[in-house]
Amino acid sequence: MAAPRLATLALAVLLAAAVASPPVAVRAAMSCTTVYNTLMPCLPFVQMGGAMPPQPCCGGIRSLLQQANNTPDRRAICGCLKNVASSAAGGSSGTYIDRAAALPGKCGVTLPYKISTNVNCNTIN
Repeated sequence: MAAPRLATLALAVLLAAAVASPPVAVRAAMSCTTVYNTLMPCLPFVQMGGAMPPQPCCGGIRSLLQQANNTPDRRAICGCLKNVASSAAGGSSGTYIDRAAALPGKCGVTLPYKISTNVNCNTIN
């Protein structure tokens, strides 16, 4: 049970770099359900590793980043991912976080920030 939560945490951290929690007055079109469902194909790679993540994972990352075309959406996605990271914090999550951090590069996606549990999503525009 802890492993799936930690893997989800790592995946969350990966995309936390892509977005952050929006101000209360701003409504983002992106929901946490959409974020989680889009990234679910990445979970096996985050949990078990491998040479390359599955194609549906890379497609999901690209799709999510394309959909997050404004600051509120990017911050909303990050907020969703940070919530997962917070609930899964602790344990031996380092391996999962490392695997999640490797996803953009393995999928050929460039992010303008380092994927880390310390990312400040409020700086994402």
